[in-house]
Amino acid sequence: MAKKKTAARRGPSKQAQLDQFKDQPEGAFLTTDQGVRVEYTDDSLKAGARGPTLLEDFHLREKITHFDHERIPERVVHARGAGAHGVFQVYEPLTKLTRAAFLQDPAVRTPVFVRFSTVVGSRGSADTARDVRGFAVKFYTSEGNFDLVGNNIPVFFIQDGIKFPDLIHAVKPEPANEIPQAASAHDTFWDFVSLTPETAHMVLWVMSDRAIPRSYRHMEGFGVHTFRLVNAQGKAALVKWHWKPVLGAHSLVWDEAAKLMGKDADFHRRDLFDSIERGDLPEYELGLQVVKEEDVLRYGFDLLDATKLLPEELVPVRLVGKLTLDRNPTNYFAEVEQVAFCVGNVVPGIDFTNDPLLQARLFSYLDTQLMRLGGPNFAELPINRPIVPVANHQSDGHMRTTVNRGAALYHPNSVGLGQPVLAKASEGAYVHHAERVEGHKIRARSESFQDHFSQATMFFHSLTDVEQLHVVDALRFELGKVVRKEVRARVLGLLANIDPELAEAVSQDIGVPVPKTKAGKKVAPPIEQSPALSLLNAGKPGIRTRCVAVLVADGVDGDAIDELKRALAKGGARAELVNRTLASVTTAQGHDLEPDKSHLTAASVFYDAVFIPGGKKAIEAQLGQGDAIHFVNEAFRHAKTIGATDEALDLLEATAVGETIGLAKTGKVVSELGVVTGQDATARVVKAFCDALALHRHWERDPDPVPA
Repeated sequence: MAKKKTAARRGPSKQAQLDQFKDQPEGAFLTTDQGVRVEYTDDSLKAGARGPTLLEDFHLREKITHFDHERIPERVVHARGAGAHGVFQVYEPLTKLTRAAFLQDPAVRTPVFVRFSTVVGSRGSADTARDVRGFAVKFYTSEGNFDLVGNNIPVFFIQDGIKFPDLIHAVKPEPANEIPQAASAHDTFWDFVSLTPETAHMVLWVMSDRAIPRSYRHMEGFGVHTFRLVNAQGKAALVKWHWKPVLGAHSLVWDEAAKLMGKDADFHRRDLFDSIERGDLPEYELGLQVVKEEDVLRYGFDLLDATKLLPEELVPVRLVGKLTLDRNPTNYFAEVEQVAFCVGNVVPGIDFTNDPLLQARLFSYLDTQLMRLGGPNFAELPINRPIVPVANHQSDGHMRTTVNRGAALYHPNSVGLGQPVLAKASEGAYVHHAERVEGHKIRARSESFQDHFSQATMFFHSLTDVEQLHVVDALRFELGKVVRKEVRARVLGLLANIDPELAEAVSQDIGVPVPKTKAGKKVAPPIEQSPALSLLNAGKPGIRTRCVAVLVADGVDGDAIDELKRALAKGGARAELVNRTLASVTTAQGHDLEPDKSHLTAASVFYDAVFIPGGKKAIEAQLGQGDAIHFVNEAFRHAKTIGATDEALDLLEATAVGETIGLAKTGKVVSELGVVTGQDATARVVKAFCDALALHRHWERDPDPVPA
């Protein structure tokens, strides 16, 4: 009896407690790890709908903490990256806008480290996957480190950081089979998109050419969020950060990107490294869009909404400085892998806003580094260490390298003579901008965040016809990989809110009609189109750093090659000789040439253009080489410049190119659809070829008849 009473006092066993839930459907309620049921998981807890996120939001902290620590030691996102050292110089003092020291003196060269990255793929994935690209810059300033952590797309998928784990879980490989790698073309991503209308704007950017940049050198960067600049008088203004590549912004076409995944998975990383080694230094101008604080709602949307952009036609981008990458890492792991960017790393004169996505990132980035780099001392790693002295009371822990001296590791103290002392604002101390905050403690989305489609429509209508077709093709490909018809249908409903013709065009290829759905909320935008959003408008003509493939064989016209190389070098471009093998070739003039690549190691997708010199023997040999024929067809299909002189016109006639354009077999030089030809006129052909190359692509072509 005593034993039974004891058992009764102990209550039911653990198993008995679990058994009472055995008939409850698995996952019936969303709970915290402590089993507490969750009422809402789409918005973080804020002081008012547009107020700052509150640290007491235990659901937000638990959700993001788990997400940040899911993978060891690889980054959860942005795992595959490339990096380089460089310098930044401001063009003129920005004293009226900010007290930040590195934005004051044009003579100061501020050291920087930049990391570019893809987002979704693992470290072993390919560079050219369709994806967002990270563009993160660490400024080692005289006041401490400032990290400008951004992307190559100015908007984001979600409005509140509490949704970030959901987004990334959806876009990552599916949990049952870990497929597909580094790709969004699968059910879970599009299921999430179809149920989350706020993703509409960003989805179109990712389906556009922006998601497959030609190189990191040809890629824009954006700070995404709205930040604050604060001057010495305490006056604040809102700011959007931009990076404009000096070479202009250019992209790959999807067929190129897909082929490069197999031919050179390191294409972007290799290009960045090799460009710096050659002295073709990547350059970017820093631009600012500055808005008065009282104008936060002036432009038909909320500047605190990260799914929105501020059109340049409304607030022009002011170019204020230049970033030059001039030195490659000496150890990839120590620098590129161990660099730790934190959105919260700011210097006096730069402050945050109440953007709920930004507020969550302030916590998330720091939390991530604690796991990935072993503890709180990651700032002591050489790549993360500031160039100014560090003095504080931090102590011990994993990877601690600082040897603390003195008797006191606390403040205030008298034992250590009160050291280190606190600074005043006049002595360079960081002072948070005094913003008035009030509101109810609430999980809510501000009404000013509710329009999810107006800017998506503006973006799509701002693209050229060619760019719009690329978006349609991308959506057809992506949704063609989605197994569940109901998901495809819901996405079409989302697209119909952006543009009904877009939805219909995509529908034709994915076997699902456009459903009749309730129209989403739209606010009339201040402008219908923003030409600055088109890559074709962002591209700059010129041939600097372009690389031309020259197809060669024994008997090639060496004089034509010399003429081309001189013209390319004058414009800052270069040529590589491509032969069937790496064996040397003898020119028609009797000189030996060493090929740079063979058809086994090269393809047209690696180059900006193709040039075919004459030489009867060389052309006769290449007419029997399927690789040479394919090389030309593929370049034509990808809208690249093609040049041919003298006997080389016979090779063009053997390709699909010859069926598409007229070939000049006289002294007349013809430049048609970016194909430049002529006989007995090498110098003039070369000049016209360089002029066509400066245009980058020739979208007026119809590539469909060309097999490649």
